Amino acid sequence: SQYKNDTMIRKECFISASMLAEVRRVVEDSEIMQESDESWPTPDRVGQQELEIVLGDEHISFTTSKIGSLVDVNQSKDPEGLRTFYYLVQDLKCLVFSLIGLHFKIKP
Repeated sequence: SQYKNDTMIRKECFISASMLAEVRRVVEDSEIMQESDESWPTPDRVGQQELEIVLGDEHISFTTSKIGSLVDVNQSKDPEGLRTFYYLVQDLKCLVFSLIGLHFKIKP
């Protein structure tokens, strides 16, 4: 992000062990750890997407250009791998935004 000339916007939160297990399950079920970003579009002036995963002893990092829609995915050199990345990011975003929404809607 180039918001206010920052290089990256980071957010932190604390989650329960069961939530962490669910995130782990989503990542493992996606089979993203078998993918490689070598054939994916390189970041450009429009922007980039990055995902870094540390799962046990495995550590992998992905970088690609901004994905606007599935049309961009299907036109890439590695549509299957990029589709896996695209759907995993969508699933993780949905999960995080749901948690944030629940956090602010719960009234003690």
